This record gives sequence, structure tokens and C-alpha cells, in this order.
Amino acid sequence: MKGIVLFSSGIDSPVAAYLMAKQGMEIIAASMDNRPFTEERQREKMQKLVAQVEKAANAKIKQYFVPHGPNLQKFADCCDMHYRCVLCKRMMLRIADKIAEIEGADFIITGDSLGQVASQTIKNLRAESMVPKREILRPLIGLDKEEIIEIARKIGTFEISSIQDGGCKAVPEMPKTHAKPDEVAKEEEKVDILALAAQSVKDSTVDK
Repeated sequence: MKGIVLFSSGIDSPVAAYLMAKQGMEIIAASMDNRPFTEERQREKMQKLVAQVEKAANAKIKQYFVPHGPNLQKFADCCDMHYRCVLCKRMMLRIADKIAEIEGADFIITGDSLGQVASQTIKNLRAESMVPKREILRPLIGLDKEEIIEIARKIGTFEISSIQDGGCKAVPEMPKTHAKPDEVAKEEEKVDILALAAQSVKDSTVDK
């Protein structure tokens, strides 16, 4: 089995990648390069985190770096700002689905833990889940933050994830937390969503 992990510089997704790798799944990391909405050091963190997960899980992980900043800029220019987090997540899932086609992967894996942030409420998860063709695996869905942190400490990723990297400046002040799928689809109609996803994959670079 092979899975594409939406692999960020935060605490959750490295833990999700580790748990699935320990189950014997071949892991490929899809890391979004959100510049200019994030700093250069975020990419460096994601590289270090993949290396640490490899060490902890005794597994090799190919890492894609996907230019996602242009997508975020397009959403900022054309779409209702309150939907930006859901639009971002749906785009990342589209990108992961396309990488899965390239790599022959069976699943998409996320670090979602229910209700922690705007894109992870029940209704937003539903709106996001409708995008990819492949099944989404969420190994952390029932864990609270302290349980996730405990695993992160155990595998050595917590300290790396905790390094300040400036965060994402595209996050709106009041993100939509109960997005309806038809509402999000209408926002996506304001941009050429499929062309943006295809271009992101085309412009990706691969480590290992």
C-alpha cells in the first residue's frame, strides 16, 4: 500500500505519517510551499521533519514540494476571504490526488484531528472530503492535542515542529467553520481550479 501525506511543518501531519509508516504503508510526503505567505524556513522544517519521521519509522519517504503560494494568492484576489482555509484544504487534496495518480498511490493521509482548527470542523471536513477520488485516511481523528504531542515527543518531531516559522499569513481573521459544499463550489467557480491544481503539480520538485 502507498499513501500521499499532506505533510506540513506543524505537529500533526508528521505524527500521521509516522503512524501509517509503522503500519507498513509506503509514504510519500506532499509538502506545500506557501511562499510568499510563509517564510523560507518553513520548507527547511518540513525537510527536517521528513528526515526525522524516516528515522523513527525506519522508512524511506519521497518528498514533493508543491508551489501553493500562487493558489493562495488567487483565492485572496478572487474569493470570499472567509472560505480561504477550506479552499486551501480542498486544493491541497486535489494536488495530493494528482500526485497519487503519478505515484500509483492508494490513499491520501492527513493530520486532521477533529475540530482543532477551522478546516477540521465536521462540516468543513465533509466539504473537503468530496474533492479527491481516493480515500482519505485520518489516523489522528479521535486524538486530542496532548495525545498527538505525546507521540510527537516520542518520535522526535515535536521539537522540530515547535520551531517558530512565522505561520501562514493567508489565514483570515474569521474563517468559515461550517462551509456547505455548494457554497465552496461557487467560490471555486471564481477561479480555474483544475488548471491551478495541474500547474501546481507540474511545477513541483521532488526530494529523493
